[in-house]
Amino acid sequence: MLGQLIAPEIEEYLTRRDFAGLREALSRLETPEIADLVGELPPDQQALVFRILPRALATETFEYLEPEPQKELVARLAEEQVTAILNDMSPDDRTALLEELPATVTRQLLNNLTTEERKVASWLLGYPEDSIGRLMTPDYVSVEPHWTVERVLEHIRRFGQDKETLNVIYVVDDNGHLIDDLRIRELLLAPKDTKISELTDSSFVALKATADQENAIEIFREYDRIALPVTDSEGNLIGIVTVDDVLDVAEEEATEDIQKIGGSEPLDDPYLDVPVWGLIQKRGRWLVLLFLGEMLTASAIAAYEAQLAQAVVLALFIPLIISSGGNSGSQTATFVIRAMALGEVEQHHWKRVFWRELQSGLALGTLLGTIGLARVFLWQQMFGTYGEHWLPLGMTIGIALVGVVLTGTLSGSMLPFILRWFGADPAASSTPFVATLVDVTGILIYFTVASLLLAGTLL
Repeated sequence: MLGQLIAPEIEEYLTRRDFAGLREALSRLETPEIADLVGELPPDQQALVFRILPRALATETFEYLEPEPQKELVARLAEEQVTAILNDMSPDDRTALLEELPATVTRQLLNNLTTEERKVASWLLGYPEDSIGRLMTPDYVSVEPHWTVERVLEHIRRFGQDKETLNVIYVVDDNGHLIDDLRIRELLLAPKDTKISELTDSSFVALKATADQENAIEIFREYDRIALPVTDSEGNLIGIVTVDDVLDVAEEEATEDIQKIGGSEPLDDPYLDVPVWGLIQKRGRWLVLLFLGEMLTASAIAAYEAQLAQAVVLALFIPLIISSGGNSGSQTATFVIRAMALGEVEQHHWKRVFWRELQSGLALGTLLGTIGLARVFLWQQMFGTYGEHWLPLGMTIGIALVGVVLTGTLSGSMLPFILRWFGADPAASSTPFVATLVDVTGILIYFTVASLLLAGTLL
């Protein structure tokens, strides 16, 4: 239940045609709650609810909806109501919607906007996709250094009502060049006759409009800001980006990386909105690639067919050997890729990571190798499973596990660095890909150790 309403109760209001009652009930809820409720309704009822809501509340609710319900409403609402909502929307949220719509629909909606809003929308859409310019809004408060605190506060009271945020005020010169940013707290605590120039220290952090959106994520995380100014190539203030938009980008980037790590191309839409054929396309390419990789594993095993014929017992431990290497490689790749995404690991850290994983791989391999040797020993003592040559067999398993786990950890840690070196996304070194790579090397290591330690006994 959200607030005092759930979706079936809304449907009951609509069935009774009690639009006034529904409007009053919805108006008592918080905007995110209304958006969640609307999202649970069938598309035709969503449109009806939006016609009932007051214009300002309808615009606020629309901004909280997911892209798919937004596009559905654009198609179902009357052109006048869509135009009113788009004119009232914050520029950054409107840009996010327009870039999701087909080009023909976007052009039509742009033509319906007021001259001023159309100019702003076209300007923001003119920035490259995934650039910071697509996230920014021109709705901010700027002041000049010669103003007094009293004049600034009066300016905020007069013009601040429709601004994105009032927590930070931006100081610019006569040419619009960004000089500093000030917290509203600094203004409220300063004497009213203090000049703004007395409060500035020219120390601020700004984003470039043409930079990638991932840069904004890193800077917001590092400086713990709720809003950051955006400047052009000459340092002129042209907009701001707020943390709510950056959180959306961070969620999209994290989702994309997780899907890549899972061995799939990232989905362009929410999972349930992607057609089955789309899922097949996204996943099939990687599955085919991994399947071809696993063929190398089969070829590697075939190369040691003679050894397997002499000592069938070796085949019993193949799943144990290759799965241990794949698991260790997948663990390491996940750690390193995530650390790269968070900015904890940079390209020049590869030597440190290599040394750490060398130690970890040896330690973990020794641990698993000891367990593998103990397993052979216990089965021999209890059941006599492996005969008189159980010790060389146990040593083969133990040493092979050390080598395979070490190979897995080093492969999983270095592959993301190699991909980044060539300009590729480190997340593309997905855990299934690392596991497939280690499967092949694991077979080679296992049978090489077996050929050395079991020669003259089982082989």
